[in-house]
Amino acid sequence: MEILISNTSGKPIYEQITAQVKSQIMTGALAAGDALPSMRTLARELRISVITTKRAYEDLERDGFIVTVPGKGSFVAAQNTELLREESLRRAEAAVSQAVEIAKKGGLTREELSEMLTLLWEESE
Repeated sequence: MEILISNTSGKPIYEQITAQVKSQIMTGALAAGDALPSMRTLARELRISVITTKRAYEDLERDGFIVTVPGKGSFVAAQNTELLREESLRRAEAAVSQAVEIAKKGGLTREELSEMLTLLWEESE
């Protein structure tokens, strides 16, 4: 599992960890049952506080992406396809919201933005 922390990002470190682990699970880089590094090991590798990794793991467990077995460690949870779909919808909505804001500031019309989305969708198929 590879996690990259950016000190220039506006996001807290625990959110960066959470987002990257979720992304790796959603893309299949991490599969159900895969073991995650211990909180201490991850903290040592990233040179951050164990409290930060604990917060990230707690958030991942709360959201259903990992399970923690006392004395054994944390593992990628079997994924509910509806949960993955909701996460994808949430991320797409955030990206589209940002695109709408940029388009409005740039004076683009809704039709131009819609056409751009359609073209990008078709190019990716």
